[in-house]
Amino acid sequence: MNSLTRRNFLSRSVLAAAAVNTTPFWTPTARATMPMPDAGSPLDAKLDAYIARYMPAMNAPGLTLGLTSAEATLRTVGYGFADTDRKTPVTTDHLFQIGSITKSFVALVLMQMRDEGKLELQKPILAYLPWLPITEPFGVITPHHLLTHTSGLPDNQSIFSSDPAARLAQGFTPGEHFHYCNAGFDILGKLAATLDRRSWRECVTERILKPLGMHDTRPIVTTADRDRFAVGYEPFWDDEVYPRQGRLTAAPWLVMDDTAGCIASTPGDMATYTRMLLNHGKHAGGRIASEESFTLFSTPYIKADDFSPTASYGYGIAVDTLDGHKILRHTGGMVAFASSIHVDLDGGVAAFASINAMQGYRPTAVTEYAVQLLRAQQESKPLPDAADIPDPLEAENAADYAGSFSTPAGKQLSFAVQGKRLSLVAEGKTIPLQHQGGDQFISTIPGVYSKYMFAFGRKHNDAGEGEGTAPLPLVVQVAYGSDLYVNKDWDGPRVYATLPFADAFAGHYRSDSAWGGDARVYVLNGRLMLDGTPLVPLGDRLFRVSDVPWMPDTVEFHHVVDGKAQLMKSGGLDFWRVEVD
Repeated sequence: MNSLTRRNFLSRSVLAAAAVNTTPFWTPTARATMPMPDAGSPLDAKLDAYIARYMPAMNAPGLTLGLTSAEATLRTVGYGFADTDRKTPVTTDHLFQIGSITKSFVALVLMQMRDEGKLELQKPILAYLPWLPITEPFGVITPHHLLTHTSGLPDNQSIFSSDPAARLAQGFTPGEHFHYCNAGFDILGKLAATLDRRSWRECVTERILKPLGMHDTRPIVTTADRDRFAVGYEPFWDDEVYPRQGRLTAAPWLVMDDTAGCIASTPGDMATYTRMLLNHGKHAGGRIASEESFTLFSTPYIKADDFSPTASYGYGIAVDTLDGHKILRHTGGMVAFASSIHVDLDGGVAAFASINAMQGYRPTAVTEYAVQLLRAQQESKPLPDAADIPDPLEAENAADYAGSFSTPAGKQLSFAVQGKRLSLVAEGKTIPLQHQGGDQFISTIPGVYSKYMFAFGRKHNDAGEGEGTAPLPLVVQVAYGSDLYVNKDWDGPRVYATLPFADAFAGHYRSDSAWGGDARVYVLNGRLMLDGTPLVPLGDRLFRVSDVPWMPDTVEFHHVVDGKAQLMKSGGLDFWRVEVD
C-alpha cells in the first residue's frame, strides 16, 4: 500500500537521500537558518556536519540525538525544527515516539518476570492467555516465538477485530521463519500486564522507567503530553507514491498503547536506556535483568535480513555486527516519527536518534556513524569520515531502462537517460524519476504518473546473466499499475487471461485509520495485485499478500454490491472502496 505501516520501511535507509535543491521545505534559506547545536569537540563537529547534510537530503524537519558511553551520557542535542510553521527548534525536552524500539522494553520486562519465576519462555502462550483469539494449525506458539518474530502470526493485524469471530491465523510452523510481527508484541504486552496484574503503563514504569530514572519518558502516547511532543509530519499526498523531497504535512494525532511501539522519550532518557544495555542490564541502582536473562535477550536466534544482511534477532532486539563488533540495534517507525538505536557492546558506546517525520526510512545512518565516531575516539584513532549520502535520482545502471515501451492497445512510454539519471518523457513533459532500489522508480512530480511505481522487468535469465559479476538480463518490460508496456526485445505474451473476480475486487480503497491510508487493487499480467504485491487466492474472497507460500498476511473482500466489493480488510483494518481516481 502507499501508506506506511509500522514496518514497511525498515531496511530502506540504504535508499535514502535526494537532490537537495528540489526540496519544498529545505530551501537554501531554510538550510542556512536550520537550528544547529554548538560543536564542543572535533567529534561533535564531524557528526554535526554530517547531520546538517543528512537532514535536508532526507527531508527530515527535525532530529533528536543521544550519545552515551558505558559510564555516562556524552551528549544530548536537537537539530532542525519541532514545528516547521512556527520555526520552533528541536530541544532535548521534546518527546519523540520511538516506535518499535519499545519491543526491547517489552522483552526486558518479561525477562524480569522470568527471573522472578513468573514466566516460562517455552510454555504455550495460550496457557497464560487462554482467551487469545489465535489459531495454531502449524504448532504451539510460545513467548519465545513471539519475542523472536517466529510465531507464524500475521504482522500488523490487531489482536481484536471488529468481527468477534475473527482469529489471527498462523501461516507457518513456529520457529521456521522470521516474519516481523507487531501483533506478537501486542500479545506480549498483554502477557506482561496479566502476569504483573497491572496495566502495561504501570508495569513498564515501575520495572524500567523509575529504576533507570527515565522520568521524561512516557510509557504510552496520549493527548495529555501532546504539548511536549515535536510535531510529526507525513506525506501531503497520501494517495500517491512518495518521493524523498515530497511535500510534508502535519500528521493527525495518535493515541497509542499497543506495546509493539507505544513509548515516547527524550534523547537524555534514551541515552540512559542504551547505557543500561551497554552494561548488560546493570544500572547504578542494581539490575533491570539478570546476566543470564540479558544473555537470552541478546542471543541471535534467527536470521533477520530486514535489519541487515548480517543481522539476526534476539528478544525484541536485533543482534548484528559493525566493523567486527557485536552490536544491538533496532529501528522504530510510527505514523509520523522514525527512530534508531545502535548499541556497540564491544566498543562500549551507543547512540539514539529520532526524526519527526515518516517517509519510509529510519535515521539508521546517523546512529551508525555516531557509534563509529565514538568508538574511534574511545580507541584514540582518527575520526572516520561519513559515507556519502546517495542521490536517489541516480541509478548506476540507469541506461538499462532507456527506450520506448508500448501496450497492445497502443499506449506508449519513453524513458531517457542522462548520466545516472532516468526520466519519463510523456505528455510533452520530462519527469525526473527517483530510484527506489532494484528495478523500481517513481515520479517526482505530484499528480503526474504518481499513482504507482514504474516496475521494470528483465528477460528471463536462462544463461547465467546477472550471476556474480555477469551483466544483468535485458530490460524488456515496465509495469505501471495495471498496464504492462514492453519493448522490441520482449518475446512473451501480450494478452493475459481475464480473472473472473477482477472486476469485483479491483479498485481504490481507503482506511480512516492513521495506520491505513490508501490502497489500490488492480490486475497485472493476469494476477491480482495490491500496490505492486501479488495477491494469491486462498478462497473465494481471501488472498495471501505475497508469493511466499508461508506468508501469514492476508486481505479479504466483503460486501459485493453491483459487482463491486465495498470493503477490503487488511492488517486488521477496514479499507472502503472510494470511486475517485
